[in-house]
Amino acid sequence: MKFAKICAISALALGAGSAVAGQEIGNDMTRCAAEKGPSVLVVVRGVKESAGKVRVQSYPATGSAWLAKGRWLHRVESRASTGNMNFCVPVPSEGRYGIAVRHDRNGNGKTDISQDGGGFSNNPSISILNLGKPSVSKVAFQAGPGVTKITINLKYL
Repeated sequence: MKFAKICAISALALGAGSAVAGQEIGNDMTRCAAEKGPSVLVVVRGVKESAGKVRVQSYPATGSAWLAKGRWLHRVESRASTGNMNFCVPVPSEGRYGIAVRHDRNGNGKTDISQDGGGFSNNPSISILNLGKPSVSKVAFQAGPGVTKITINLKYL
């Protein structure tokens, strides 16, 4: 189980690197107000402590884009707050997407396997066979024309 968690966080490091691909935006919750969209209201559960930053990144739900360096669409970063946090991530249109979340506990912009937490849309279990990178089929969800709500549970070592 510990290895699976390490692999999950490692996968976030691969996909949530410093590549500049999409757009870095603020956590503007008005984008997720009634009658808005398309957007995804991401409820991040289980933030361990109010230290560092939580980063949410959206990807097209395709095999070539999911967690690929430089292929994210939007990145929303916010100071961490213990417990649950809400993020609003716009998406370009209705369609299939995947979301990756990382809690960078010391705020250094790097993945520290023994400290940071992470999670993915649909909360897939991670296996040794896929080296911590869940397949796009496990994380993909359908975003509608309005606001689509998902919940991601963070995992830590």
